[in-house]
Amino acid sequence: MTGRAEVSRLQMRLDNVFARASTVSGDPELQSDYARYLCVLVAGFFENAIVALILDVAQRRSAPEVASFVENQLDWWTNPNTEKICALLGAFSAGWRNAAEGFLVDERKASINSLMALRHKIAHGESVGTTLSQVKAYYKTIQGVVSFIDELVAG
Repeated sequence: MTGRAEVSRLQMRLDNVFARASTVSGDPELQSDYARYLCVLVAGFFENAIVALILDVAQRRSAPEVASFVENQLDWWTNPNTEKICALLGAFSAGWRNAAEGFLVDERKASINSLMALRHKIAHGESVGTTLSQVKAYYKTIQGVVSFIDELVAG
């Protein structure tokens, strides 16, 4: 499966959860539960999408041994904040890093880093205040960043 196909599969699954969450109305506690759950899913989607795109590049452009090495290294790559994304892309190309540093600013940087911080708090049982609309906004930003990375590494 190509990186783009994997991203599409992951995105479709996540879109279905957002669709189910939008049918929940009137129960603020249930909406809050969905928001926290979707926060974790969106962060996981982001992490998995980046890995799928990078791995696809390695498999298409490298010897099998190099692709295997990249895959093994990506097993350890988690919690993608903007700094880690730029470092990962920079490990492949200084140009990719520079492009990412120019793109991952302002709202994008804040959204990514906030999403990952929320996921961390949720995973460790901390109380967080987030809403479905906030998580939807993060997801929209994440989709744009994934598209940017896709275009960057495909070129």
